[in-house]
Amino acid sequence: MAGLTAATALLVFGAAPVGAADVWQQVGADVRSGVSGIALEGRTADGTGVDVLAVHDNKRTGLTRLSRITHRDGSHDVSTLVWEGAEPVDLEAIEAIPGMPGEYLALAGSGIVYRLKVTGTTATVVYYAPLPAIGEGDDFESLALVSQNGRLAALWADRGAGTGRPATLYAAPLQFAPWGQPQFGSVTRRPYRALQPTADATRHISDLSVTGSGRIIASSASDAGDDGPFDSAVSDVGRVTVTSAGAVRVTLSPSPSVSATFSQHKIEAVECLPGSAEAILGTDDENLGGSVRTVAVCAS
Repeated sequence: MAGLTAATALLVFGAAPVGAADVWQQVGADVRSGVSGIALEGRTADGTGVDVLAVHDNKRTGLTRLSRITHRDGSHDVSTLVWEGAEPVDLEAIEAIPGMPGEYLALAGSGIVYRLKVTGTTATVVYYAPLPAIGEGDDFESLALVSQNGRLAALWADRGAGTGRPATLYAAPLQFAPWGQPQFGSVTRRPYRALQPTADATRHISDLSVTGSGRIIASSASDAGDDGPFDSAVSDVGRVTVTSAGAVRVTLSPSPSVSATFSQHKIEAVECLPGSAEAILGTDDENLGGSVRTVAVCAS
């Protein structure tokens, strides 16, 4: 969402903050309904909430891959979208494509990225292909798209695993071929270790979002098994810039700032709301289902 101008963002999100006194709201009660990634669609027509698209990491044919959640302070509505086209396995992230209304990129854990066109209650696959530069053992849970100076870039990360494997944050210029294929430029990599959680099962990056000023917001999570216990944090980890020539520069902070911590939940979705300090968070709590809430962790 970094491609929105400040004026546009204030027009869209200048009303009272969504979820100003928010708490976790359950949006699913079983392992098939956890929230693995969130993309903002926009404000509700009455201005009291937001519509977001949520991906689910289901693997079996016929199970839900994509839902729409209407989130308000104290209430929510969830509806299933029809998926048309190649059926993905283990969707872990989704992002709106800046400047292309109704179009999204969704990412599977294996590194397959799906370009989607969403119309009403149907999501149609326009194109799908692997990410570039996939490393040995990479397991992806995060994706962020950035628009600056008339150029697009993508950030994504291998989630890492405890003390033995840091996350690897990837970044690359992004453009789209006339036939719909996402095309990535030169890829850079940065290792990253979360300050929290500290458990052996920590996933150092479980999702990414970028503020309008280019700050990189990352969630991290620990997962002791399908029944928990879970633990999560959201941190300010650095900054990304995209030059007018399309070069992507990522600077990770030597001292990341932990903005918020959450016990008993495994956060896998972070989406900063433009023109606001708030992010909408989503959890995949395995057998315990999924929940959403908003938290002020995205101030520029």
